[in-house]
This record gives sequence, C-alpha cells and structure tokens, in this order.
Amino acid sequence: MAEIEFAEIVAGGFTFRARVAGPADGRLVLLLHGFPETSAEWVGQLSALGDAGYRAVAFDQRGYSPGARPAEEAAYDRDALVGDVLAVADALGATGPAAGGPAFDLVGHDWGGAMAWQVAGLHPDRVRTVSVVSTPHPDAMWAASHREGSDQRERSSYMKMFRTRGKAEELLLADDAKYLRAAFKGLSETAIAEYLEIMRQPGALTGALNWYRAIEPKSLADAGTIEVPALYVWGAQDPAMGRLAAEMTAAHVSGPYQFVELPDADHWVPENAAAELNESLLEHLATY
Repeated sequence: MAEIEFAEIVAGGFTFRARVAGPADGRLVLLLHGFPETSAEWVGQLSALGDAGYRAVAFDQRGYSPGARPAEEAAYDRDALVGDVLAVADALGATGPAAGGPAFDLVGHDWGGAMAWQVAGLHPDRVRTVSVVSTPHPDAMWAASHREGSDQRERSSYMKMFRTRGKAEELLLADDAKYLRAAFKGLSETAIAEYLEIMRQPGALTGALNWYRAIEPKSLADAGTIEVPALYVWGAQDPAMGRLAAEMTAAHVSGPYQFVELPDADHWVPENAAAELNESLLEHLATY
C-alpha cells in the first residue's frame, strides 16, 4: 500500500498542510475536502491512487490550514478559493498547457466538490478530468432548491444557521461539540476526534464557516457547463444532497459524463464507501 506522507505547500502567499502519496513524477491528482473535515477524509483514496501510480495530493484548504487562515470573511469568497486550487497546482508543477505544463485531475467532496465544479467550469484548460462526490453541479442545486415540490431547500436549511456570525461557532462547539458530533454521525470516533481537534483551533471553525458566509449560492452560477470529462458519485442516503439535484447535474455537463449512484451510501462517501468510490475514480482516471 502506498505510503502517505505529510507535506507543506507554499502557494498564493499561504502555507497549506497536505497529505501526499504516489511517485513524485506521477500524474497529479488534487483532492479537495469538505466541511468540516480535512485532507484526512481522503486517506483511502490517497493510498489507492498512489498504488495506481498517480501523484495524489490532498491539502487542508483555506481556513483549515493554520498557515492559510485569514481573519477577514471576504477572504473566503469563490474566487479566492478557486485561486488556492490553481496556486497549489502551480506549486506542484501542473501549470497547464498555456504555461507549458501539464493539466491536473481534480477530485472534490462537499464544499471541495463545489469548488471542483467551479475550477473545472471556469478553467477547463487547467483540468484534465473532474470527479465530484456528493455535491451536485451548482446550477442543478439552485434549480432543485427552487423547484415546486422539491425538498432540497429544506435539506439545505442548516446553511442559514452556519451563516449566523458568532452564534454558529458557539452552537457547533457547545456541550462538547454535540452538534458537530451529530453531523459526523457514521464516521469513526478516531476520525471525529481528529476533525474536532482542528475545529477547536483558534480561528479554524470561523474560517470553515466563512465559506458559507462569503459565498452566496447565486455567485456559483457562472461556472457554466462542464466541458472536461466528469464523474459524479452520489450517495442515495445523503441527508443534505437530494436526488433531484443529483439527477439534474447531467444537464450541466457537455463533456463525457458518468453518474454513479451508491444506494446505501450517506454523505461521507470517501470514508464509508471507499471501495466503491475508488473503483469508479480509478476507472474514470484511466479512461482519460
């Protein structure tokens, strides 16, 4: 099994913590974690990708890495987060054809999935393939939230609380982080303990919540149609991302597209359905 190493990546004026696996000269696969996790969620995928010869890099994103935790809420807008992904890719040598370098493969889950759609849509020249776990295309998510009879708006109602400045932090960490522990239902106690340790660091939870506060759903709508080969993996038991948005995602991809439904999977697909995700991901990467 490929060894996972820790690294620090200096990019865009910040220092990002990362987990890395696979040969240094392997094809670069960047993995973007979601809320409120870290690069630790990708351990199962890093090993599988490294064994397959890819250079797999999962980094703790803005707000989560101590060296990339600006205090200003505005520093967490969409363009800043997309810029982090491109800056990390640049630092790892995947500068894109226009700059004489290779493109990279992109994988994202939850908020990391939302950013993966953005990077692939706005910078298709930089991305070889995109693989998104759980998160529908933003236009599909918006449409489903406004469709009569859809339950997507109710599923997403927690976001309103997350945008409440100050009070959200207090609520999420109260009573030994009872709310966060409930959100992590289904994950191992070891994983929960690691994520909570990060969220309790000064400024970390505020940084993570600032993704919700600085980004309005409408601001994600200009990513456009995805032209690069896309894989979308969705767990049918996901309480936050409903079937309508998942199925509507196909309408926003013009390139080769595969939708994989995991009937028994919840939101935490990378950890709880690692074997199924790895199979689809490796097949997708090998195809392109």
